[in-house]
Amino acid sequence: MRVIVTRPETDAQAWLDAIEQAGHEALYVPLIAIGPAPDVLAIERAWHQWRRWQAVMFVSAQAVRMFFAHRGSHVLLGSASSSNHETAQATGPRYWATGPGTRQALIDAGVLPDDIDAPVVADAVQFDSEALWQVIAPSIKKHAPVLIVRGNDGIQNSNPQGVGRDWLAQQIVDAGASVEFVVAYLRSLPIWSDHQLGIARQAAADGSVWCFSSSQAVLHLQAQLPDVQWHRARCIATHARIAQTARDLGFVKVMQTRPLLSDMLASLESST
Repeated sequence: MRVIVTRPETDAQAWLDAIEQAGHEALYVPLIAIGPAPDVLAIERAWHQWRRWQAVMFVSAQAVRMFFAHRGSHVLLGSASSSNHETAQATGPRYWATGPGTRQALIDAGVLPDDIDAPVVADAVQFDSEALWQVIAPSIKKHAPVLIVRGNDGIQNSNPQGVGRDWLAQQIVDAGASVEFVVAYLRSLPIWSDHQLGIARQAAADGSVWCFSSSQAVLHLQAQLPDVQWHRARCIATHARIAQTARDLGFVKVMQTRPLLSDMLASLESST
């Protein structure tokens, strides 16, 4: 089977390798390009206020990597509730993640697993704001700020505070806390090579399976190929909202799975 991986470059290789190892042909056609934040000073201010936040929520592994790239050496990562004696002096926020990829990125950045709140892999049907809210709602502290680290679309007149996780932010506010945002990276349309353009056009009708991990990726596909019809194409979507965006574009054969490599590969096998 031919599988089209569309994830940003920093996240794509593991998927490409796993698909190849499973015996399929994996091709890379990126649908999101990641760039640096437009306001580095805002990120640095967030780090300087580290002990002010009751929690810092990261919308993706990209958000973790781009935000931690600006961490000062003076910032200790242990949370106020950490039981590890080595971080007893590192009073700081909890770390919130919606899924295992973001959680692993935090661990890779030096955060202790016990300081991270995220849906349990074995229990979660989806890894999203709703699943995270079930985990963190009982521990929300009123009148204490939460920082949401997210991205922004690299377009003119976009919201300077970024986009994403607005539903979660509203739940936090309704619970009596406050929310602030910082933009850690920009998302934009990638520049395709002629070879990638040819792959994309062919994959609209040759039985290839597109892997979508964000609704933005689906919208970027439409922007890249506005003249293409997608009713003969197949895709795997890692969330119900992404699946619906693909259907809105014209995909009829849509498989939905959790955003885990093992689940994605199982979906591929079931579709053969």
